[in-house]
Amino acid sequence: MTNTIDLPKISADAHVDEPHDLWYERLDADLREYAPRRISASGDGGWSLVVNGNPIGWNELSAEEAAAKEAERVAAASIDVRLDMMRTDHINGEIVFPTIGLYAWGIENPLVGQAVCQVYNDWIREHIGGHDRIKLANMIPTWDADTAIAEIERVAGDPSVGGLLLPLVGTPEWNAREWEPMWAAIAATGKPAVMHQGSGHDMIFYRGWGSGTTNLLATQSMAPRMAGLLSCSGILERHPDLHVVFVECNGGWISWAMQTLDYYYQAHDEIGWTKPKLAELPSHYIRHQIHSTFQDDPVAITNLRDTGAECLLWGNDYPHPESTYPESAKVLDRLFRDVDTDSARAIVGGNAHRLFGFDDSVLKALP
Repeated sequence: MTNTIDLPKISADAHVDEPHDLWYERLDADLREYAPRRISASGDGGWSLVVNGNPIGWNELSAEEAAAKEAERVAAASIDVRLDMMRTDHINGEIVFPTIGLYAWGIENPLVGQAVCQVYNDWIREHIGGHDRIKLANMIPTWDADTAIAEIERVAGDPSVGGLLLPLVGTPEWNAREWEPMWAAIAATGKPAVMHQGSGHDMIFYRGWGSGTTNLLATQSMAPRMAGLLSCSGILERHPDLHVVFVECNGGWISWAMQTLDYYYQAHDEIGWTKPKLAELPSHYIRHQIHSTFQDDPVAITNLRDTGAECLLWGNDYPHPESTYPESAKVLDRLFRDVDTDSARAIVGGNAHRLFGFDDSVLKALP
């Protein structure tokens, strides 16, 4: 029985709650009316970006109460609070993603979108950058390939940046030829592309009874679709140093996607439909270059015989409501009860250490 409490752990999926006035305060004056303020649940079972609405984000509170709550929100993102979380949850490090910023790729104006990404990247690096136990996912503006490459080159040299954050769904789709220079630019950095669930597309697939939960299932189904595009299009084959991490997408789908893509690739190859021709089956590229994070996914653990451990990373999703914090140890002990220690070590910390570039010292002791 694997005792995960003794294994070095890195949360490959953590978040920061940005100040509600972050973009309003930092965007140029002519762009402020487009500033993201917060995200709001809709009655249709999805989430949407509130642009330049209530200055703080709590309509039901007085100005004084709202200001106090905002101060509490900002304080919760401090280095000290995050280190305290690590000690409480028995983890050694984390990679931090935005929360409000995840919805920025729904902005239609490219100039606004680019500025929103740059504002977040500068703020998060100022706020919690420079700490060996914290790596950051910086937002890449993908309204066109040239803009994306410019921001990759601007931020990737910062050792605090562990991953380059793209939307899970590209516009146009990620297999479009115009993205080829961007994939080359990301591969050259040695840092992975990271794609968080729910980004780059409308989260409302269905409406009415049961739609809220079903929409989350549909959102996660984007991960195998994107894995198919990246592997079958030849992107991963052309860029063998490119790694893509799907965040908060779970991992139970990986085995199914590998088998399904291989089956149809071979079946279509026999009748001349397969283009492009790959040196290996799609599953080969998924196994070695596609990764996905989970919080509590026993199916992903059950499928380790098919997928191997390299493609899985665990994350506690702090501080979101569905986070495993502060009970992550109990969750991990249950999941890895019958898993060999080497596989468990890789999934709960080793893979994140390698992909996001954490120093070896981070694994040696808790904060």
